[in-house]
Amino acid sequence: QVQLVESGGGSVQAGDSLRLSCAVSARSVTSYVVAWFRQAPGKEREFVAAISGSGISTNYADSLKGRFTISRENAKAMVYLQMHNLIREDTATYYCAADEQSWFEIMRPGRGQKYAYWGQGTQVTVSS
Repeated sequence: QVQLVESGGGSVQAGDSLRLSCAVSARSVTSYVVAWFRQAPGKEREFVAAISGSGISTNYADSLKGRFTISRENAKAMVYLQMHNLIREDTATYYCAADEQSWFEIMRPGRGQKYAYWGQGTQVTVSS
């Protein structure tokens, strides 16, 4: 059983930074690719960033590259999403997701990233 618990959300001003955390409860944390997704009101859920089990490989939504950074500390079973220069359009519920399939399989073109485990989400609200 894998459990994911997000934290760190809140209300911030445009231009601020925020770091989200995802606590990963699993037998072997390094076996899981972990990703962040977000969903704004009235919009579909969208991919934000993903990181391989070792932390060596990362992938980002093109529109967020340079502002968001994903990282992990496997010794602490934590995955982070550092967000800089936040804008109103970043307002959303942010979800942590994990899957035990390989990085290669999850990122295979045309497959669409699929994750078996999801957290409850943490709300981020950016006001201008």
